[in-house]
Amino acid sequence: MFNQFRNIDTAFKHIKLFSYLLIAACIAISCFAIYKSYQSSDNYKAHIYILANGKALEAIASDRKQNIPVEARDHIKMFHEDFFTLDPDEKAIQATITKALYLADESAKRQYDDLKEAGYYSNIVSGNISQQIAIDSISLDMKVYPYAFKCFATEKLIRTTSTTTRNLVTQGYLRNVSRSDNNPHGFLIEQWETLENKDEQVKNTQP
Repeated sequence: MFNQFRNIDTAFKHIKLFSYLLIAACIAISCFAIYKSYQSSDNYKAHIYILANGKALEAIASDRKQNIPVEARDHIKMFHEDFFTLDPDEKAIQATITKALYLADESAKRQYDDLKEAGYYSNIVSGNISQQIAIDSISLDMKVYPYAFKCFATEKLIRTTSTTTRNLVTQGYLRNVSRSDNNPHGFLIEQWETLENKDEQVKNTQP
């Protein structure tokens, strides 16, 4: 009879241990499922779908800190292209310069005013000159804020009779500002100055 009680007690202990293990396993599985659901939710939020030409294209969102150097270089590139790409049309010049001045402080406005006062834009229009720019490289120091940069570019002044190639080197600083339609990257160029803008080659286009 005592053996029967001992067997019942042992069986109860085994059932109790099994129950504890089962409960622990259920809790572990539940915690893992909750963790994976949150992880999946975060991954889902990081994916953006853009509708282009009737097709849904997937893009991945990321923290701005990861993209600061890329955005900064693109901001500098955009500014220089708007400031130095000129066609022999007063309205076109005013439109591109206005876009550029949204990306920089009064240092860019001073350079624009100086060029305008010197008759540079009038000569572009009267001489039917097209000015183009190609960014060769951008040196950017992200260790110290505001971020110092130096831009190396090539200008081409295309006339009816010749094409003049110039080396252009500028420098300045970038500071953070609010994003807007006119300033999508959220940077502002400060203390901008031209270090070099000299003719490198003149090529005649007429015999």
